Amino acid sequence: MAQRKHLDDFLRGRIIGRLECGRTQLEVSEGLGIAQSVISRLWKRFQDDGHVSRCYSTGRPRVTTPNEDRYLAVTAKRNRRSTASDLSRQLSSATGTAVSRQTVVPVA
Repeated sequence: MAQRKHLDDFLRGRIIGRLECGRTQLEVSEGLGIAQSVISRLWKRFQDDGHVSRCYSTGRPRVTTPNEDRYLAVTAKRNRRSTASDLSRQLSSATGTAVSRQTVVPVA
């Protein structure tokens, strides 16, 4: 099985530059010795969000946005007797984001 290696930022820039100049993905992949699927994924990501650098993340992706986190904190502080289930229901009705009661930890 082939060993995986990540593309460095310079090489990613070269790939995007060649694609922007009008070369096909096949030409770029053959010219640089990189699989066409890698070129395709990189080009799609660049077209979607304009970035080519890898985003490093650890752990599970966040369900709530910072605004929703702030909403939960304010709601919990206003009504200190509310349970995690109550907060979860309030968030769901206010924003449409469904979270479990384990996700919502009341502010002490």
